[in-house]
Amino acid sequence: MKYLNETDLTKIGIDWASTVSVIESSVEQLKAENFSQPVKPYLRYGKPYNRIIAMPAYIGGENASAGIKWIASFPDNIKKNEKRANAVVILNEVNTGKPYCIINSGLISGIRTASVSGLMLKKYFDKTTKKSNIGIIGFGPIGRLHLDLSVNLNKEKVDKVYLFDKRKIEITDIPEAYRDKVIIVNDWDSIVDNCDIVMTCTVSKDRYINTPGRKGTLHLNVSLRDYCPEFMKTVDVMIVDDWEEICRENTDIELMHLEHGLQKEDVFNIYDDFESKLTDVDNKIIMFNPMGMAVFDMAISQDYYTKATEQGIGTDLD
Repeated sequence: MKYLNETDLTKIGIDWASTVSVIESSVEQLKAENFSQPVKPYLRYGKPYNRIIAMPAYIGGENASAGIKWIASFPDNIKKNEKRANAVVILNEVNTGKPYCIINSGLISGIRTASVSGLMLKKYFDKTTKKSNIGIIGFGPIGRLHLDLSVNLNKEKVDKVYLFDKRKIEITDIPEAYRDKVIIVNDWDSIVDNCDIVMTCTVSKDRYINTPGRKGTLHLNVSLRDYCPEFMKTVDVMIVDDWEEICRENTDIELMHLEHGLQKEDVFNIYDDFESKLTDVDNKIIMFNPMGMAVFDMAISQDYYTKATEQGIGTDLD
């Protein structure tokens, strides 16, 4: 059995073009219904916003994989200088069920999250010729990965990246290689007002983006609890990763469903033909809401296992 930790993943590094390609291939398997993914259960105790989530899945195709991610999210950890999210992935042989890899790192989950955003960016940039400003609200680990993704993937289509976090962002927090692309702002309004693409990467418990949407913008609602109905009711193309997963747990999508009548037929799953609606994107508001699909975690984990094996990285366990 192979054991990989965060140091091992860091040695392998992140090739965003490669990880986005893994997600894109996985979406093709979803379209072909060559997958299995139960709705994930949430384990809660003590403070209700703490949770540990079980995410089992199988994804078919050339690099078929099966397994489970067990991920804990404890928002108060950041007050103690500890990571909010901690995750372990176990991969099982698809034909025998035998476990063959353990990945002990929340980084694998972050790479998956940003890579799914990367696929949506790719689809969007294919439909527009303009150079875009990207805004990231929240600059924790997920926000930092989205910054790295933004400046390294489709870089010729990105002008500036605006950053905002309630906690002060220092210019030294930005890698020197792309500081010239970054603008640090003092409020979320500056992100929404100045950016063509907005990414929410917060741990917000309260919705705050309460303005109507602006035409010609793409919103990647990664943290799922940031947008008020005033904004969401103005969206022209609403995309989710999976309706059954996301229409629960007090997400913005669930609020729109329960209080404002949003229905399954009003949105596109990531494996639907949403691209046919990505026409005239410079005059539409497009929004993607990803709950996080375990099939993508398995695919990214399998990819890192393969790279680790090829590069002789990791620890072999009995």
